[in-house]
Parts: sequence; C-alpha cells; structure tokens
Amino acid sequence: MRGITKTFPGVRALSDVTLSVRPGEIHAICGENGAGKSTLMKVLSGVHAHGTYDGEILFDAEPVAFKDIRASEQRGIVIIHQELALVPYLSIAENIFLGNEQTAARGFVDWNGTLRRASELLRRVGLRENPQTPVADIGVGKQQLVEIAKALSKEVRLLILDEPTAALNDDDSATLLDLILELREQGIASIIISHKLGEIRKIADSVTILRDGRSIETLTVREHADAAPELSEERIIRGMVGRDLDHRFPERTAYEGAHETALEVSGWTVRHPVDHQRKVVDDVSLTVRRGEIVGIAGLMGAGRTELAMSVFGRSYGLYESGSVAVNGRPVRTKTVPAAVEAGIAYVTEDRKQYGLNLIDNINRNVSLASLTGMTKRGVVDEHHERSVAERYRRTMNIKAPTVFEEVGRLSGGNQQKVVLSKWIHADPEVLILDEPTRGIDVGAKYEIYTVIDQLAAQGKAVLFISSELPELLGMCDRIYTMAEGRLTGELTRAEATQESLMRLMTRDTTITRS
Repeated sequence: MRGITKTFPGVRALSDVTLSVRPGEIHAICGENGAGKSTLMKVLSGVHAHGTYDGEILFDAEPVAFKDIRASEQRGIVIIHQELALVPYLSIAENIFLGNEQTAARGFVDWNGTLRRASELLRRVGLRENPQTPVADIGVGKQQLVEIAKALSKEVRLLILDEPTAALNDDDSATLLDLILELREQGIASIIISHKLGEIRKIADSVTILRDGRSIETLTVREHADAAPELSEERIIRGMVGRDLDHRFPERTAYEGAHETALEVSGWTVRHPVDHQRKVVDDVSLTVRRGEIVGIAGLMGAGRTELAMSVFGRSYGLYESGSVAVNGRPVRTKTVPAAVEAGIAYVTEDRKQYGLNLIDNINRNVSLASLTGMTKRGVVDEHHERSVAERYRRTMNIKAPTVFEEVGRLSGGNQQKVVLSKWIHADPEVLILDEPTRGIDVGAKYEIYTVIDQLAAQGKAVLFISSELPELLGMCDRIYTMAEGRLTGELTRAEATQESLMRLMTRDTTITRS
C-alpha cells in the first residue's frame, strides 16, 4: 500500500500511509484508537472502494482496484472485522458458508457436506460446538471463533484480523495464535491488529506503528528469538503514543468516606434462556462497598456476563431465585428501567448490539440513560443535551469532530468511551463494567482506568469483569473467581496473583458444591 490517504467529512483518517507485507509473513499493526488501523484495512479489503481514497495498492506486484469486499476476496484477501458480523438466528454452519454455500447437484445446498466441512473448520479453530447451534445461543467469544472459521472456509492468501482475541480468554487466544502461526507455515500471510502487545511480540514478524493517521515506523523481529529487544512493549508504546508510558495503571486514589456495602447480591440463580435445565448462574452471593473496585475473573463460559446481565434488569436468562440490595435497601430489578432507577448501571461487553444506537450521533447516545434529567415540561432541552455531550467528548477524549458525529463511524475504543459517558452521566450508585477495555489501545486504556479510579474515589461501587488478569490485578481491591456459573473463591489485592486466580478459575465446581 503506497501513499494511502482517506478523508471523511471533517476528519482525515489516513495521511500518506505506506504498508508492505511479504508472503507468509505475520505483520502486526499497532496504534491508539483513532490512529487509522481499521480504516487502512477497510481500504485494503475493499470496504472503502477504489476511488474513495488516494494512493495505490499492489498485490502480487500488480495494481489492484477493489470495488467491494467480494472483489478482494476473489484475490484471496479476507478480513475479519473487530465488530462481529454474524446473523444471530442462523446456525453456525449457515453463518460460516453464508454467501459461499456448499452446493450439490442442480444447485441445491449440500447440507451434509456443509455440516461436515463446518465441523472440520470448528475443530481447526478449537471451538467445540454443534455446527447446527444458532449463533444467538453462543457467547461473543465463541462468535469470534466462528468468524475465524468463516474466513478459513475461503481460499485465503492474506488474512486480516482486527482484534481477533479481544473477547477470548487466555487458552482460546493461545489456540488462535498457534493457528495463525500454522497458517504462516502454509504460506498464508496475516495482518493482525491487536492491543495485546504480548501477543504481538509472540507471533509477529514485523510491526507497523500508526499514529494520528500516519505510518510512523516499521519494526522487524529478528527470526523469532522470543521477540527482539527492539520490539519490547515499551518500545511499541512509545511509538504509538509518542511518549513513554511509565505506569499501565493509575495510582489508586482512596475513597475517604465510610465504606458501607453499596451492592449486595444474595443467592442469585439464573437458568439458560433456551436450555432451562442448565444453570448459568448458580447460587452466587457477593458484595461491593462504596469506593471499592471488585473484579470478577473467569474463563469463557464461567457465567460472568450472565451474572451481570441478569442482575441488570434480568436482561439475560430465566431468573430462578436471589435478591439484590443497593445501599442496604432491597431493590426489585425485574426490568432494565427498574435497575437504572435503583442506581445500577451496566457497561456491556457487546457495545454494538446492547450499548449504543450506532445510527445515531454521540449527542443522543450520551443522553439516552438520563433523559428525564434533561427535560423541561416533557421536552428534551437540546442545548443542555448538547453541552453535556460536548463536555464528555472533551473529558473522555472522544476523537470526533463534533458531538453530531454518527457513533457507528467511530473506532471501537471511541465507541466504548461514548458508552461509559452515557452511564457516568446517569450518576449510578453501582457501575458494572463488563470487559470495559476490550479492543482498546494502551493509551486509551489508561484514560479509562483513570475514569474508573475517579468514580471509585467519589464513592461509587464498581464491579469489574475482565478476561485480562493483569488488568484485574492492577485495578481491583478484591477479586471474585467464577467457574461453571458458581463463585469459586475471593482474594484481596494483596493475596491475588495470576497463578492463584487461575487455580480458582479452573477449580472443580463439584468440590465447591459439596
């Protein structure tokens, strides 16, 4: 890619960017949110058609002009976007071969062949699911693996992965990274966008750093010697943010008030929305005090998101039993509005489906959870609404020209900042954060960590769900662990290590039950 420049109304997303990838190379792209990483890959894959950008693309040393994504796929370039693009009510197998159906005689779909091939692809990406399972019945992490399988079903020569492990636990991430290394041995090149710098140092042959829409530099790894010294995380971060980032987490600011219990969940039990025989949350009891950040650690399928969503207005599963109290007062949270009224806010891990109205602007999204405080005689005060949104655009460092920018056009990290702004302005007593930094670069992560710390310092109770153990260890005062829907342990900040958490996260829950 030579001299790629891409402009949106009011924003120059890319400016004279150059990128070179060799056959069979794993090439990483790093940069802060809004640096232009996803936009560059959309240009390469035909999402942004030829003619909408300046510069040229050569593939196999030949100039190419992709008019759409199908044209790039015909040349063997396949992109997996950061935001999932699956049809929830179709099966896993149907999603894998959507638009690429396996046909038999006279053009009919070969369902036996489809299921057999889908099973092979699922095994290849390490996903143990029936290919006939509807995508809506599996979690966001498993859906990411379905996306990988879908890409591998095509004759791929250059695989583009935009934050492929953002929603995966350590084991599934390791499986996927090993798969990318296997593809390299088969001569398939990969471009991987990731904010997990440890993963980049593990598998990348080269790293290109983007900053503010420009290509800053390309670093090369010397033949896989456990990542060359010049590819240290500190070196990459310095290139990304233009400065040294001495501390990954802000120094904890203590809450000076009384530490009364703000959230108490007792005996919470929820069954699967389809398979009512299966408990996804089983007799969970926990507490969070005012001014405290409490983490929940667990592997994929442990029940963390199911717990959070069911507490927040019973928005997941079939409620069976349990109670919730806020500030010592029992509250009924049968609906989302009731949960919000009780002082509970929930920042979802799936911002695209549950957290935002992607076709509306920042202004409207920020005000969604607190419209009653912006009305006069039942009519929204648009001046107040705009001033609130503008304040959060500045304080949260949301990279957009105005608050009237459509949220769907923002990068994933900036979308997450809009979700946080919406709930912070609602002024909750309890803030449940479900993977709040998923798909966000280290610089933006620090900004969000600082906001979370400030909320705790103000006396808010924070329940923090994350798949990244260093993040939990760096931010939380206490950490609960979950496995198979049950709590398996509780550790203080002083007691917790990655090893102790992993032991509890993999603990046999039959022992816990006995």
